[in-house]
Amino acid sequence: MKRVFFTILFLSSILRAVEVGEVLKPTVLDGKDGGRVDGGAWNSESLKGKVHVIFYVDPDKKDLNEDFADRLKSENFDHSKFGSVAIANLAATWKPDIIIEAILKHKQKKFPQALYLKDKRKFFVKSWGMRDDDYDILIVDQNNRVIFKKEGGLKKEEINEAIKLIKSKI
Repeated sequence: MKRVFFTILFLSSILRAVEVGEVLKPTVLDGKDGGRVDGGAWNSESLKGKVHVIFYVDPDKKDLNEDFADRLKSENFDHSKFGSVAIANLAATWKPDIIIEAILKHKQKKFPQALYLKDKRKFFVKSWGMRDDDYDILIVDQNNRVIFKKEGGLKKEEINEAIKLIKSKI
């Protein structure tokens, strides 16, 4: 009985989603799990020093928060203080990886100030507790502390709240 309890406790601590106020667990996305669209590894510690918006996206829901993405672009934030990371959850879709990866490479060239990553095996579902088969948004401060979190689509007032929060932190 004790073994079952500790196994459940251990699994729940692994699968627990990151919450507002917590610092992101340091992670490296590489190899079979995925990585940068150019094939290199990505380390979450590279986010430190800037405010970042992290989009974790099921490619089937890529347009869910288009209003927020457009608003971020229109704000024209200083890229020395602000960045964005788009992570495609390739394991959440029926679409072939090769097609999504080609789209991500094109976007990386078109928007070099943003960072595009591919998650091939639900790495962030397991490591940060991101919601699978959905569209998750995290905003982290310069120390990788989560200051905003949303699963699913943002409403207009949530977009305004997120923008206000970013402005207050940069």
